[in-house]
Amino acid sequence: MDLLNTLVDKGLRRELPSREEALAVLATSDDELLDVVAAAGKVRRQWFGRRVKLNYLVNLKSGLCPEDCSYCSQRLGSTAGILKYTWLKPDEASQAAAAGVAGGAKRVCLVASGRGPTDRDVERVGKTIEAIKEQNEGVEVCACLGLLSDGQAERLREAGADAYNHNLNTSEGTYGEITTTHTYADRVDTVQKAHAAGLSACSGLIAGMGESDEDLVDVVFALRELDSDSVPVNFLIPFEGTPLAKEWNLTPQRCLRILAMVRFVCPDVEVRIAGGREVHLRSMQPLALNIANSIFLGDYLTSEGQAGKADLDMIADAGFEVEGTGTTTLPEHRADALAAAAGGGCGSHASEGGTGAGCGSHTAEAGAGTGCGSHAEAGGGCGPCGGTAPAAQAPEAPTAEAPAAEVPNARTDLVAVRRRGAGTDLAPNA
Repeated sequence: MDLLNTLVDKGLRRELPSREEALAVLATSDDELLDVVAAAGKVRRQWFGRRVKLNYLVNLKSGLCPEDCSYCSQRLGSTAGILKYTWLKPDEASQAAAAGVAGGAKRVCLVASGRGPTDRDVERVGKTIEAIKEQNEGVEVCACLGLLSDGQAERLREAGADAYNHNLNTSEGTYGEITTTHTYADRVDTVQKAHAAGLSACSGLIAGMGESDEDLVDVVFALRELDSDSVPVNFLIPFEGTPLAKEWNLTPQRCLRILAMVRFVCPDVEVRIAGGREVHLRSMQPLALNIANSIFLGDYLTSEGQAGKADLDMIADAGFEVEGTGTTTLPEHRADALAAAAGGGCGSHASEGGTGAGCGSHTAEAGAGTGCGSHAEAGGGCGPCGGTAPAAQAPEAPTAEAPAAEVPNARTDLVAVRRRGAGTDLAPNA
């Protein structure tokens, strides 16, 4: 297929595809799907080999968010039966993080619900970062605390943070339909603040909220323009008790096409399969590893993921290997650019054999454009907060926006509220 050959060539050169080419990937047929995955896989292997980076979420503060993000179980007015608790103490958060690190996680993502942190919150998170790094040598820490005020990104970096996550989630044109308590421009501003402070910028999207193909391409092109280093791709977990509870718009094939489009637009950044992979990709998850080079291990913020051991078995069975702390994630050109911008790097990024792996960002060169951004979530969170009340309640009949042909296998039985791990007395699923 000429389209795929063109996209592979551009991806190997870090050249930005056209909008028309990106839209064409989303429009491919199921008969062409394996060809699309194989083409995206060539680009993935060029920059990341067969390594898979594991990330682990710790929900520092759950629920009670004043923002009204429609997709989020922690939103203002949510009736979802999620865990609700205030800030974990640094030693509690460090203990929670240790479970993920023991399971092979290279990065710990510290997430707190809310519009954004106070200066006291930043100080509190700084102590948590210090506690985690003291007990877990070589681990990367990403903070995800919502909208940042001036100077807060710098203080987080001084405390040892390697990265900051704040997702764009959807296109600028449709953002106001999803959230009214802050703007798309507010989110862009926070990503830029993180980048300017020398933090690795992580920003991504949520697919399945009723958006069009054009919206998906818009947000991914915006992420590339922001030059973020990792892009979490979340697939909406329709949460009972939220406005998007009945939005079952995704199939495994659709999810794979979305991931492939992200990889072609952002060839040399960390593409992470984030929230909703178990619900929407289901048995196709191993195929998605040929496109993405990063996943979350175990549970999410407010929903359960599959068991950590199942994740590790899946990676090994698919012929991939877990990325160790001694290897930098991103290609050398991106890691070096970040190190230069940060005045010496951000954390444990030893460059190995030119594979590089930092949380760096690259400079525009030879038409390469700029990079994209990383992981997801709500109330400013960095990981998907999805999940629904345990159980087997079927979704309502598909609407005109989501015809039956597009959602033949909505699996509410795969969605469950997280009841273990951080903020509970039960062992985590790591």
